Amino acid sequence: MVKNKCIVCKSTKYGTFYEGILRCRECGHTFSDLDLNYRQLSKIYSNKYFFGEEYNNYLADKNTIERNFKQRLKVLETFLVPDKHKYLLEIGCAYGFFLNMVYNRFEKVLGFDINKEGVLYARKELNVDAINGNFLEYDFGDRTFDIVAMWDTIEHFNNPDLLFNKISNITGVGALITITTGDIDSLNSRVRGNKWRLIHPPTHLHYFSKKTITKLLNKYGFEIIYNRYCGFHRSIDVIAYRLLELQRKQSKLYSILRKLGLTNTSLYLNLYDIMYVIARKC
Repeated sequence: MVKNKCIVCKSTKYGTFYEGILRCRECGHTFSDLDLNYRQLSKIYSNKYFFGEEYNNYLADKNTIERNFKQRLKVLETFLVPDKHKYLLEIGCAYGFFLNMVYNRFEKVLGFDINKEGVLYARKELNVDAINGNFLEYDFGDRTFDIVAMWDTIEHFNNPDLLFNKISNITGVGALITITTGDIDSLNSRVRGNKWRLIHPPTHLHYFSKKTITKLLNKYGFEIIYNRYCGFHRSIDVIAYRLLELQRKQSKLYSILRKLGLTNTSLYLNLYDIMYVIARKC
């Protein structure tokens, strides 16, 4: 089913940007033509996503993923007010690595994820609080949060407009939202075109720019206080797995590299196409 209007400005005027990708003619927001429900999304983000489809072994990549979280946390901490920012919610917590890292940093941390096995691992192995289910339909009662973290998450939601509306309802004045997501208007995206690595529906459904992420956050009372391109650590194993195993079907070469120990390290990259956004609720 194709989406019938832009989630940022509600316009029904849009055209084809790339095959299967649409762009709003009013505000420029770019999005997949897919309209997926929760059941379809939960099937996509089954354990196969973390072990075989997007990653060879997500748990084995823990050290590299944590290096990215440490880098992002260092920036976030410069905006925290100790007596105000006590309760943190991470949407898209996966296996709980970030929650585990900040467990003693905040008075209360809670994770939410669509993947049941990841949430179970976070609870049992890392002893952090996490919920599995449909975030948009979950009833938090009178519970509120001072920080909402979404690391490479909003592009996976079918309707980020509903996501921000929900977040607005469970946060108060002064609360922070911290987001990382690709910039569809970045130089790298424009040069790479439809070959840009972040264009891959059905996992990525929305492609924001600085303009459109600002507009959507402002709509729900959030003012951007930080927006910079951020680099990231990426394990050689993940790069080799996606390039050789998934894209080129060269399983034998990938296996040889692993046996030689050539995938047991990581690279730091900054392609200036990943936005790190922090916004404060007014």
